[in-house]
Amino acid sequence: LGISPPKLLRQTFESLGATYVKIGQFVASAPSVFPPEYVAEFQKCLDATDPTDFAVIKRTVEKDLGVRSIDDVFASFDAEPIASASVAQVHRAVLRAGNKEVVVKVLKPDVEDTLKADLSFVLVVSKVLQFLNPELSRTSLVDIVGDIRASMLEEVDFKKEARNIDAFRRYLDDADLNSIAKAPYVYAQFSGERVMTMEYFKGVALTDLDAIKGVSRGDPEATLVNALNVWFGSVLACESFHADVHAGNLIVCEDGKVGFIDFGIVGRIPAEIFGAIQAFFQATAARDYDRMALALETMGATEGTVDKAKFAADLRAIYEALDAIEPTVVVQGEAAAVSVDQAQVTRLATDLVTCAEENRVKLPRAFGILFKQLIYFDRYVQLLAPDMDVIDDDRV
Repeated sequence: LGISPPKLLRQTFESLGATYVKIGQFVASAPSVFPPEYVAEFQKCLDATDPTDFAVIKRTVEKDLGVRSIDDVFASFDAEPIASASVAQVHRAVLRAGNKEVVVKVLKPDVEDTLKADLSFVLVVSKVLQFLNPELSRTSLVDIVGDIRASMLEEVDFKKEARNIDAFRRYLDDADLNSIAKAPYVYAQFSGERVMTMEYFKGVALTDLDAIKGVSRGDPEATLVNALNVWFGSVLACESFHADVHAGNLIVCEDGKVGFIDFGIVGRIPAEIFGAIQAFFQATAARDYDRMALALETMGATEGTVDKAKFAADLRAIYEALDAIEPTVVVQGEAAAVSVDQAQVTRLATDLVTCAEENRVKLPRAFGILFKQLIYFDRYVQLLAPDMDVIDDDRV
């Protein structure tokens, strides 16, 4: 048919439904685990789906919140969702209590049962394959599938997402950062297993240049510095960090604060590699490739002797390619926005992981997820504050 194996597998996954779309997205987000041609192809796994009928959403909300009518809780509830993905959709609403504007995230019907059944099947298949082909043990196939299963079931556990948000809010309190950043307040009394009601943030995406100037007191650079500091701090000081910081999840609010939303996907750094992660941050900012190589070697599993000079030279080539990429500004009418190519972000992450493996260093999966976020912020700096020197800027 002339279709490449990665494309055929991606199309098959999409035809199999929500579970396999989510697995495809996991493949796309894990360059330290899967072959680069599959990582690139699965970037095309779109999670946007047709919305579930509002009558079904209404029944779900009423049942989960234990109320006779949705009108008992909400003064208004928009029938049209503002976002619809494979596992959930989001609606704007107004609470009767205090007339507060909120967003309501609602799990789609039968999602948990379908995920559990499909993922259990995938896990059994991976165990059989590993038994039949012991060579697969080297890639820890069962561990990878187990990791996918845990990650995906966590994403549909709204109580877990609420705890992730609460942890981030506590971090903002403890670090005295509430003046520059925020995460939505979760209305626990109007939330349950399948419904999560959260504070609504009015604002604009981090990449909307003109709009940011209007809400950031004309200083997008200061807003970006705040976002950088808050996120980097959370990696080291919060029990989990936001692991999907594309522009849609970072909002510059009308009060000038940076709003972090959607904590369905978070990352956690194992304690044993904390020091190496910090060293990598510092070396990356300084573009000190020898120290970067040492930090990566320290946090990874090494196989044989690592040629540090070659590793450093290979890292330099990757970062010089990154620095050479021109920022993209998209003009629509009179509005200007910056564009960050998600496929490009993943490709660069894949290059770094491949570079490490070619130099006999196997990096932990947590680092692959973390590194993608680093690239996003690197792009934001080039796009929003091209003259800012992150290394020497005392604000960072």
